[in-house]
Amino acid sequence: MRVCNLSSGSKGNCTYVETDNHKILIDIGTSSLYVEKSLKSIGVDPSEIDIILVTHAHIDHVSGLRVFTKKYNPLVYISDKILKEANLKIENVVSSTDVDVNDDIKIKSIRLSHDVTDIKGYLIEDKNSSMVYITDTGYISEKNFDLIKNKNLYILESNHDVEKLMNNPKYPHHTKIRILSDKGHLSNKESAYYATKLIGDKTKYIILAHLSEQNNTEELAVETLKDALKKNNIDFKNISVARQNEMSELFYV
Repeated sequence: MRVCNLSSGSKGNCTYVETDNHKILIDIGTSSLYVEKSLKSIGVDPSEIDIILVTHAHIDHVSGLRVFTKKYNPLVYISDKILKEANLKIENVVSSTDVDVNDDIKIKSIRLSHDVTDIKGYLIEDKNSSMVYITDTGYISEKNFDLIKNKNLYILESNHDVEKLMNNPKYPHHTKIRILSDKGHLSNKESAYYATKLIGDKTKYIILAHLSEQNNTEELAVETLKDALKKNNIDFKNISVARQNEMSELFYV
């Protein structure tokens, strides 16, 4: 499995996942042109994308979806609720909780909690590797822990530092409360807590994602995670940060 985050943040999100038989995008929240150029830069023809997984209807996750799908016509896995809320007219849609492709991969959706009608994270597995994608959620249910424990790669939201958020004069109080709520976003500390519960001896990489440009820094997010790992006697060093409009390295899982 090869994984590359193409963009992550409030201005747009998109992640590329490649298995032996499939080339997958999770969300297209940037322009289709940006996605096309990014894919070509890692040797992937955009026409080879055969599956798109949509997490939810917010514009930073679907803004480029209509143009890209009209041009390349991949299968789009999107729930009826998300499709209706996003008000998108796209073809080749599969409304399904999980993706059944009957070959080298299993894709399982993970129910999350955000201020939308429906939102999903994803567990993607092939015969040799596995990854978990979870962003835009106020919490992760313990009911899902067994499903997503000890996977090879985690893309995990680490949206904000609580102190920076609460002291930000540009954010009204009701916005701060929404972000901190169960239907908001994971803080650095919450993200770090979940990481300590989920990673195991098979885990190779953690990519911290969807960092707030206003209420976080890469240094804060990484140090918070490192501190939590140290306190839990977990020796793990392969931590990366996904950036806005800047591709990550290619992770070979």
